[in-house]
Amino acid sequence: MKNSLLCLGFLLFCLGTGCSGAANQEVTVVERPGVSADEVRLGSSLALSGHASFLGTQTLHGALCYIEAINEAGGVHGRKIKVIAYDDGYDPPRCLENTQQLIAEDKVFALFCYVGTPTSVKIMPLVQEARIPLVGLFTGAQILRNPFQRYIINIRASYYEETGAVVKELVESLALSKFAVFYQYDDYGFDGLTGTQVALKQYGLTPVATGSYRRGSLEVEDALARIIASKAEVVIMIGTYEPCAKFIRLAKSRDYEPIFHCVSFVGADELVKKLGAAGEGVIITQVVPPPTETLLLPAAEEYTKLMARFFPDDEPNFVGFESYLNARVMVEGLQRAGPDLNRENFLDAIESIENFSLGIGNPLTFSSLDHQGLDKVYFTQIHEGRLALVTRAAAMEVERVRRSGRDR
Repeated sequence: MKNSLLCLGFLLFCLGTGCSGAANQEVTVVERPGVSADEVRLGSSLALSGHASFLGTQTLHGALCYIEAINEAGGVHGRKIKVIAYDDGYDPPRCLENTQQLIAEDKVFALFCYVGTPTSVKIMPLVQEARIPLVGLFTGAQILRNPFQRYIINIRASYYEETGAVVKELVESLALSKFAVFYQYDDYGFDGLTGTQVALKQYGLTPVATGSYRRGSLEVEDALARIIASKAEVVIMIGTYEPCAKFIRLAKSRDYEPIFHCVSFVGADELVKKLGAAGEGVIITQVVPPPTETLLLPAAEEYTKLMARFFPDDEPNFVGFESYLNARVMVEGLQRAGPDLNRENFLDAIESIENFSLGIGNPLTFSSLDHQGLDKVYFTQIHEGRLALVTRAAAMEVERVRRSGRDR
């Protein structure tokens, strides 16, 4: 009996001091910032004002329409998802300040809905230091993909893939060789410029001219003059909707009509509005299919319905649709991580996603060595004031016919 009491006393002592097995063994406590019994907090910094506000606003609304629906259904493992969003105006220092606040003061579980290359690049060291997941960025920059980084989860195809796709089609289908690049003078523009150079190099080509503008400005005249002088047949555009629209309008007013191509970050739907009749024939690569394909794509149908319900003043668009898909990936990761949620098992859960259907006819796959879920690039072209999805060959043929008619 005495021995039994001694054993019981030792057991109670161990429980009280946290020891288990060998004496002085430390117990590892997994921290779970941003996670409570009934809530998981996500943090976002994006442009809700200024020259890129359409991109930021639609990124936030696209994600929230899905998250609100999930919350109404009870959340994930009994937790509602709360998104704390701050406006950075597409300004890197403001984005860094916002992110510091989200991590240190708001103590969010993960970062989500970030918009832009220069802003996202600015916070990369902080993400690695804090070991906090950064999920679903609206940027295709290579630096966020290579070298591999565990805490960064990309969902969309890269700018290298976008520029590579259009260069391949224009060179191989139309035998064009004179390419110019108009780009934003920052990390975003540099990435698109490099991607274009890499793609052209495969065909023994280099840009015949380059021209840039400062982020936040509309000073495109010098770049336009340089590119017109080069007589480029194609202008690859790595910018946002307002400067790209001004460049195209001015070019056409001066009877300069090469093939214009914009990457997805331009904000295609807003570009169409800004261009008006001057947009005819402009090619825009996308990383998601059109949200208007509601009869063919279950995700497009759901996104359209949720936007009509939660943000009835917004028109469904490519930016918002991409962010809606990002939110679906975030929720899937939270679901797979289980009720005992922490940052590391969430990342493990994301890496377990393989051939997962998002309802867009293009399955999503991650792995422990690959944190980009989708690779497909879609071609759209402005026709009669609307964006039309076209096959790559079809887009090139439409442009060939248009150019032939103009040159006669």
